[in-house]
Parts: sequence; structure tokens; C-alpha cells
Amino acid sequence: MARARVSVDIAADMGESFGPWPMGRDADIAPHLTSAHIACGFHASDPGTIRTTIELLARHNIAIGAHPGYSDLVGFGRRRMDMAPREVEDLVLFQVAAVKGMVEAHGLRLQHVKPHGALYNVAEADDGTAAAIVGAVKRIDPALIIVATPHSRLRAQAAAAGMMVAHEFFLDRGYNADGTLVSRRRPDAMLTDPEAMCRRAVTAVRDHRLLTAGQAALEMRVDTICLHGDHPPSQEAVRMLKSMLEGAGVAVLPLRQWLKPS
Repeated sequence: MARARVSVDIAADMGESFGPWPMGRDADIAPHLTSAHIACGFHASDPGTIRTTIELLARHNIAIGAHPGYSDLVGFGRRRMDMAPREVEDLVLFQVAAVKGMVEAHGLRLQHVKPHGALYNVAEADDGTAAAIVGAVKRIDPALIIVATPHSRLRAQAAAAGMMVAHEFFLDRGYNADGTLVSRRRPDAMLTDPEAMCRRAVTAVRDHRLLTAGQAALEMRVDTICLHGDHPPSQEAVRMLKSMLEGAGVAVLPLRQWLKPS
């Protein structure tokens, strides 16, 4: 019996430069993506960088998402902040609305929202933060897709609110047995073998499983594969990822073209 057709999205965090200080290799990796998450100016980026990134993505016909984070430029949004749910909702409303407006000013449409860094990590386990993020996105546009990790409270809250959810897999990050990411404080947090990273991604997409850092089998659904453009091995891996996926019978397309409600 033939296997059902499988599709997946390839995405990266982009637009993370600030003024004259560059970060990542956006122009180099853009041709290999189908979607991108644009920093909204609070953990990284600025209005000029956001505009330049939108123009870059438009040239390559890449679907655009907003990537809101905590207001923490010095810590790159990777430090937790003690915020009430209403404060989180306001934070996300402001950032997503700003990027959505700039995207629409270019005659384009925002596809999705993916929280950044510590905000994303907190929303994995905290229902109040997760619900606040979902509430903000739904207020702006209930048709927006929310990107979340498969086992998170963010995914559960988005599904409960009737929002479309894309389950995210990290190409270049190690996983714990509970589906969370290995802490960046550990030396095995970031993977370094580009070909092995791609093989692992193909297995995760086709077979819904991967080996964790402790070599345990973890089941997960994968809709979108994320990589970090400031990580040199990922810059190399993304050049071979699409061909390896397609060689395994996987269609590589932006989320808006195939994702359906769970």
C-alpha cells in the first residue's frame, strides 16, 4: 500500500540584525527556505532591518511570519521575564501588528506567528503565557497559523482556540526525552554535522520519530523545520535539506499551501 503524501515547510529565524550590526546569513539561506520568522524589534531587529528582510523574502517568494519575543535586546530575548498574561498579550499584539502592517504595505500577507526564545520556552509549559499569545494572535487575525512545539501548552491552547497549528522541529538542536530542547548551556545543544542533521530531519518528517540526546526514541509530528541562520553548520545543511527531503518523497512547500486543521 502506498504511503500518504507528506509535506513539510523549511523555515529560519531572520531579520535579526540591528542597525549596522549584522547577524546571520539571511541572503545566503533565503533561496533554500519556504517560510521565515522575522524578528519584531524587541529581542532583535529594527524597522529598517524588518523592511529589508521583507523585501528579501518577497524576491524569493518566501512566506513570512512574525517572531515576537521579550523586550530584551541585550539578552537576545533568551532571558525569562516575569510578566502577567495581559502584559504578554499586549507585548505580542504590538509586535505582530507592527510586522503585519509592514508586510501588508508591501502587498503581501502574513502567514504565521512563532514566539521567540524565552517567550517560546515559557509558553511550552505555562498555560497563562500560552493563552495570552494565542489570544493576541487571534485578535489580530484568526486565520494566522501559530507555530508551536508538538508537546507544548502553546500547541494545546492554540488548538483549543480553534487556531491552525504548525508543529515545529528544530534541524540543529538537541532534544530531551520529554520533547523539550537541550539547554543552550550544554555542549550538545547545537548539532554540528550537516548531513546527519538532514538525515535526522527526514526521519522525523517521514516516520514521526527521532533519537533524543540520550538516545531515546521520541515520537513527534513535524510540519515545519526550523534552522538557525547564525549557526555555520546549519548554513551548510540547508543547502542539502530540500533535495534530501524530496528524495525521500516529501513535498517541500510553505505552510499556507497545504496545512490543514488538526
